[in-house]
Amino acid sequence: MNDHPATGGLPDRGSPVRVWDLPTRLFHWALVLAVLSAFVSRKFGDAMLVWHMANGYAILVLVLFRLLWGLFGSTTARFRSFLTGPGAVIDYLRANLKGEHPRFVGHNPAGGWSVAALLTILALQGVTGLFASDDILVKGPLAFLVSDKTVALASTIHRLSFLALLALVTLHLGAVLFYLAKGDNLILPMFTGDKTPSQLPSDAPPVRMRSNGRALMLLVLALGVVWAGISLWKW
Repeated sequence: MNDHPATGGLPDRGSPVRVWDLPTRLFHWALVLAVLSAFVSRKFGDAMLVWHMANGYAILVLVLFRLLWGLFGSTTARFRSFLTGPGAVIDYLRANLKGEHPRFVGHNPAGGWSVAALLTILALQGVTGLFASDDILVKGPLAFLVSDKTVALASTIHRLSFLALLALVTLHLGAVLFYLAKGDNLILPMFTGDKTPSQLPSDAPPVRMRSNGRALMLLVLALGVVWAGISLWKW
């Protein structure tokens, strides 16, 4: 399986540069839809939580895929490219407080840890949902494996972690608006995959794009792990 050739650098100051691969972009918007659908279906009419749980399974698959893609994906998708030490985060925040706007090929240091936090909260939401109960009619598919006390704990964590998720999403949207006000549109590149040279540092390193075939294999693996982890317990 061949990877796509490296892209990046700034050979032409007017040419867009591909920074986000297709799997990363599809993951991002699929996750947005799954989270919104899980919330809306829970609040409006899904009394038996059928659609809510289906979206929960989808979120687990997507999060597991993203973890794998963070290890084996394209340069900007890999955790090692955007999870930095606290010093880099502090320096980045200080620069913004001074009115500066450092440019990055992929996620900036603060945004990188925001991604990690979102994935962690979503994983927690998905896993606890498997053991949670609505205290009326419905229990998660694996609730029968644990005690009532554990089900109650999982249910509490599921509810509270949703509040944490709302806080992180609000922070994420606020950051996007902040950058937009500074003339840096972060939304469009997540659709097109490209950033303009003005959005990149002058010494932008190459971005190696991994193949869509590799992403598909990792998605199938994630789907298989989630399916096995839920279904095999019922046999």
